[in-house]
Amino acid sequence: MKFAIKFCAVALVFFVGCKQAEKENKLEISKVQELVFASFGDKISNEKVLTSKEMLIKFEDMIAGDTINIKFASEIKEVCAAKGCWMKLPLAEEKEAMVRFKDYGFFMPLDSKGKEVVVEGKAFVQTTSVAELRHYAKDAGKSKEEIAAITTSKKEFSFEANGVLLKVK
Repeated sequence: MKFAIKFCAVALVFFVGCKQAEKENKLEISKVQELVFASFGDKISNEKVLTSKEMLIKFEDMIAGDTINIKFASEIKEVCAAKGCWMKLPLAEEKEAMVRFKDYGFFMPLDSKGKEVVVEGKAFVQTTSVAELRHYAKDAGKSKEEIAAITTSKKEFSFEANGVLLKVK
């Protein structure tokens, strides 16, 4: 009888231990599946975020002088090679948003091209001068010939980000 009680006690401890290990494994799996972001500027969340296509629709309805506070996600197409002080986010094949950072208060990593981001801030439409377009081309490391080929101003979808989340996992 004593043997049976000891056996049952050992079996109970073993099964409870296995159940706890199973719970810990499930917890680790869920942690691996969470998205991990590096944060720049103001603290923002990755909730209630428009897609780049939804953002394009908003931009196309705007005229110069309009502004809206909004949050959207995209993949970085280009980042300032000099300091990371601006980035371009694609909205569609030929459309993109030029993103600058509020009060020049933060910069993006120079190697962030191709990474997913969530930006929150102010969207607006503006006309960018030839001089400014050439400046951005120089920052992006374009050749002298490519810079000289810029001869007309451009209507741009612009964005002043007060916060950015850069997906790192």
